[in-house]
Amino acid sequence: MTEELKTEECINETCPWSGKPVSADSLMRYRDRVIGFCNPGCRDKFQKAAVLFDGLIGTTRQAP
Repeated sequence: MTEELKTEECINETCPWSGKPVSADSLMRYRDRVIGFCNPGCRDKFQKAAVLFDGLIGTTRQAP
């Protein structure tokens, strides 16, 4: 069963990539919050970046 997300739950009104208004077909849940984008392409781009950075944050780097 897929969770139905609603624009009313969205923490932002504009897409962080384009600055355009959030679209109901471009929402996602991230860190227990609903965030929105102007189109599915922007949503997918964010999801890829978030996975990358979440992975990097989870690793420990030691200074040289």
